[in-house]
Amino acid sequence: MDCILFRHGIAVEPEQWDGEEAKRPLTKKGLRRLREAVAGLAALNAVPTHIVSSSYVRARKTAELLRDTLAPETDIKEYSELHPDGKPEKVLALLATFPADACVLCVGHEPNLGAVAGVMLCVKPVATLSLKKAGACLVRFEGAPKPGQGELRWWMMPSQVRAFRKT
Repeated sequence: MDCILFRHGIAVEPEQWDGEEAKRPLTKKGLRRLREAVAGLAALNAVPTHIVSSSYVRARKTAELLRDTLAPETDIKEYSELHPDGKPEKVLALLATFPADACVLCVGHEPNLGAVAGVMLCVKPVATLSLKKAGACLVRFEGAPKPGQGELRWWMMPSQVRAFRKT
């Protein structure tokens, strides 16, 4: 199984937002850079068979942009396990429900995604692993995903993901 962890794009800052945290949207700059990052993933031939996302507006919009370019026929399923306070072990349990030959794109938030990567690669969360907004990594598993059994294929900052896009 391949698992792409992708953090949502740049969102309105919490102190500039009066609404519910879950409804905080992406900014115009965030949308522009996110589209560039999506184009970069497309140039890397990323083709998810499944897309899962946090239900937060900024993550869902990120997942929709990814889906529209990378896998237009794929449905997006929302899971609370991908919310900012989600538990990494529950994300791995969720991934275990997908076929072993799947490529699952997980769209979510920090600190959860960094903790998930830590569990995938090192059995437990690692404080220094975190994805920047619109950053991504690819972790490969032979068979079902289990803690510490992931192989890191790549980890990219947003500018690196955007750099792959075709001009």
